[in-house]
Amino acid sequence: MKPEPATAPHPAAILAIILASYFMILLDNSVIFTALPSLQEDLQLSTGELSWVQNAYTLVFGGLLLLGARAGDLLGRRRVFVFGLAVFSIASLLIGLAPEGWWAIAGRAVQGIGAAIVAPASLSLLTASFPEGRERTRAVAR
Repeated sequence: MKPEPATAPHPAAILAIILASYFMILLDNSVIFTALPSLQEDLQLSTGELSWVQNAYTLVFGGLLLLGARAGDLLGRRRVFVFGLAVFSIASLLIGLAPEGWWAIAGRAVQGIGAAIVAPASLSLLTASFPEGRERTRAVAR
């Protein structure tokens, strides 16, 4: 017999935080695509550098996604989630303050690290915070 997961003390707050963080990760790619012309002009980026601004995030995110999920299993989902969110947020700030193109490229790679940590941790927090059945189905469907 499997033990039932404990019901979250504030399920609406937990769901809002998880959804907002996941939305932030998804929104980031849309924002960067919109900002590419401005980045190219402001930082004097070549076409190759501009493609690295786009792809650094995706390459690092895809490469570290399984490691981020495993870190959550070993170190604790909540701790890893908060750490990943901090990494992602600091990297976003660094990209916004980037004085040179390589800062933006490096910042996007660091953002990919944060996203690779936050994405699996947020999904596992959902399954751990809501008991199996109707509540979990509703939380995942949102």
